[in-house]
Amino acid sequence: MMDWYGNGMGTGGWVFMITAMTIFWGLVILAGVMIFRGNSGRRNGSGTPDRGPVEILDERFARGEIDREDYEARKTALKASAR
Repeated sequence: MMDWYGNGMGTGGWVFMITAMTIFWGLVILAGVMIFRGNSGRRNGSGTPDRGPVEILDERFARGEIDREDYEARKTALKASAR
């Protein structure tokens, strides 16, 4: 009545089952790690860490978008508004 499988699953079936379960649990663990890392720390919608206004101002000054006087004035204003 149950002779379709012969003497059981066989070596190939066991190897496939072990491989499939290893891949499955690996993906479950990977998903958990990615979810945990995605929710930790300050991040914006794109997944990159948020930068503060002073850091953005420093980058604009480094790129040459603003001159030294404008940089110093804006930095002073930012620090005064943070108090």
